[in-house]
Amino acid sequence: MIALRVGLPVAACLALFCVAPVQAQQAATSFFVTSVGPGKGADLGGLAGADAYCQKLAATVGAGAKTWRAYLSTQGAGAVNARDRIGKGPWVNAKGAIVAKDVAELHGENHLTKQSVLTEKGEVNNGRGDTPNRHDILTGSQPDGTAFPPDKDMTCKNWTSSTQGVAMVGHADRIGLRPDAASISWNSSHPSRGPDGGCSQNDLRSTGGDGQLYCFAAN
Repeated sequence: MIALRVGLPVAACLALFCVAPVQAQQAATSFFVTSVGPGKGADLGGLAGADAYCQKLAATVGAGAKTWRAYLSTQGAGAVNARDRIGKGPWVNAKGAIVAKDVAELHGENHLTKQSVLTEKGEVNNGRGDTPNRHDILTGSQPDGTAFPPDKDMTCKNWTSSTQGVAMVGHADRIGLRPDAASISWNSSHPSRGPDGGCSQNDLRSTGGDGQLYCFAAN
């Protein structure tokens, strides 16, 4: 009985010491891929809706004090470049590892891999070879993080369509069918497609996605 009375508080203290560092690391997170998509395909409610979704997920792990932005471009009048809306960096994942020190490195020789592109929960996102594969991440962006010209929709109507349209996606695990630049691109790998028109949840899942986003702390 004596050993039991001593053991329980010790166990409780050990548990607290284990949990506290994890919570602190997650609170310091400034980059993650969403663990799930909003659920409406590429209809994110525009940039505002996507940003709010990033903010919501960040708050669930104690990182809600930062201003979060979805890595997305828009097209047409008032086009927005994804690279211009995510702050200056550096950005760290939920384990405290730096994925890029600034915007230039993010779009150059960055540290984004399957093992470093973690969700807000600090978990590895499913990639090619996993079931289900969820490595297609919505970006609507060119490799340098800029918007596409307005002549061809690459943003599912600026993130408002869950039926007709096309969205450019990147491969979070940096793996594709071929070892070429597009296949291993984290932000500009291939357009979405599918029987529903290219922007539905089912369409995104058909090529290895789930409507997920990259989220960056802009401050």
